[in-house]
Amino acid sequence: MLAEIMAGGLWVLTGLAVVAPFVLFILLAMAFRIVVSTNDVHIVQSAKKTVSYGKDELGGGVYYKWPSWVPVVGVRTITLPKSVFDVSLDSYAAYDKGRVPFVIDIIAFFRITDSNMAAQRVFSFEELKDQLANILRGAIRTILASSEIEDILEGRSKFGEMFTKEVDEQLKQWGVQTVKCIELMDIRDASGSQVIANIMAKKQSLIEKESRVAVAENKRAAQTAEIEAQRAVLVSQQDATQQVGLRTAEQEREVGIAKEQALQAIKDQGKVTAEKDMLIKQVTVVRAASIEKEAQVVKAQQTKETTVLIAEGSLQQQKLDAEAVLAQGTSKAEAEKLMQLAPVQAQIVLAKEIGANEGYQAYLVNLRKVEAAESVGIEQAKALEKADVKIISTVGSPPEGLSNVMDLFSAKGGMQIGAALEAISNTPAGKAITEKLGIGVNGHAQQ
Repeated sequence: MLAEIMAGGLWVLTGLAVVAPFVLFILLAMAFRIVVSTNDVHIVQSAKKTVSYGKDELGGGVYYKWPSWVPVVGVRTITLPKSVFDVSLDSYAAYDKGRVPFVIDIIAFFRITDSNMAAQRVFSFEELKDQLANILRGAIRTILASSEIEDILEGRSKFGEMFTKEVDEQLKQWGVQTVKCIELMDIRDASGSQVIANIMAKKQSLIEKESRVAVAENKRAAQTAEIEAQRAVLVSQQDATQQVGLRTAEQEREVGIAKEQALQAIKDQGKVTAEKDMLIKQVTVVRAASIEKEAQVVKAQQTKETTVLIAEGSLQQQKLDAEAVLAQGTSKAEAEKLMQLAPVQAQIVLAKEIGANEGYQAYLVNLRKVEAAESVGIEQAKALEKADVKIISTVGSPPEGLSNVMDLFSAKGGMQIGAALEAISNTPAGKAITEKLGIGVNGHAQQ
């Protein structure tokens, strides 16, 4: 049992011995794993090569920072910023061309362009800043030592550009470049020196003098301007008065001349008006005479033309009357001729038509008989009306009876009446009637 336990423990120890190095390696890896910040670049120097790590770098943004004493994988690193950084020189003692001491404050802004080259020049970023400050100092001494203090005081921006140009040439070997012009912040006297103060006092006094001169000049110019203005005003007033007088005299003269010219013009116009009136009268008289003459001529011409027109009209009327009479007589004779020829012509045409048409001949004969019977009937009716005779017809129709009554006025009628009376008297009633009428037996009236 003990042997089994010891064997199991041995297996556990063996397993731990195998796993422990891996676990230790993982823990060490996690402890030395470095993630580079966005604004930094880490230059990692190994036994064989130098690699830059950071944003947009070839090595990436992550690496393992093994201690340099570790064989094979040990590395040394330098951290440099990718962002802009500044290097300033405060109270830096300098000299001008005349060895006048003064103190200046300068600030410069840089950016690393080649991190590998910068890492080859320095061990740390602080050392890089110190080296850049030394470069600035050398450039400043070189430039300021060849210039006068007055020029330096007056041309700060110019000297800043000169400093930048001088430094850029040297920074190419450090993998660094300036971002903007180096700024000359301040210039002042060194301890125990009054040069800049004296220059400033001189400048101030010069400014004061120029100011007082300018003020005096301005006052003089103002007074002169006031005097000139007053003189101009007085001259203007005098000129105005003179102009007013001249203008008044000129106006009065022009008014007098205008009045005289107006009077003369009135007289001239009166003369012209009188002449025109005379001409108008002359023209009126002449025109009236001419009009009268023309009127007389027109009147005589009208009388002449009227007489001629009347004569011509009378002659024309006579001709027309004669032609009318002739035409009327001709028309009347022609009409009478036609009237006389019309019955003859009609009878000739009618005779021709009757001779050729037997039916029409019979029609005319019957028509004439009817017209004759009509005339006889009318006359008989008139006679009966005067005779006061009453007739009783016993025939079949009134026309037949009327036709028989008309026989009364003929011999045949008389005979028939007598025979009738005789026949009536042969009867008692008829005899009484005839006796009452005073008619005899033989039909003769009784005396």
